[in-house]
Amino acid sequence: MGKVVWCIAFSAVSLLPTACKKGGCNVVDYRPFNTTISLVEFNELRLLMQPVALGAEHGGVAGLLIMQVSDGQYVAFDRCSTVNPQRQCAVELEKGAPLAIDPCSGAKYILTNGSPSAVAECPLRPYHVRRNQDILIVSN
Repeated sequence: MGKVVWCIAFSAVSLLPTACKKGGCNVVDYRPFNTTISLVEFNELRLLMQPVALGAEHGGVAGLLIMQVSDGQYVAFDRCSTVNPQRQCAVELEKGAPLAIDPCSGAKYILTNGSPSAVAECPLRPYHVRRNQDILIVSN
């Protein structure tokens, strides 16, 4: 009974919404990396809300998703789905929307913040992004 009250109390104020989910969040493996992405090579990253998917050779477990969400502010996430992360299924971009879809489970993620919108309970693993002129530096 105490756990139920605790979950209701914390869910109500949205401090720990995943603590009450059945089984909690799946964790994507931590893989240290530090990579640079050229805005000359990936010119679409200069545009707002135009995500780019990169392969694992650029970093992360299953590659990277990068997008400019506001003037000069970028987000980056691991492409590894949080539904059965041990499978290392790389999410794919949905055409015409800042969404990513897991082809293995059907999970969907919102790329402005990595949060799940269908099937998955846990958000995509975020990474740090910093811009230095025409270079994005992505790391964890």
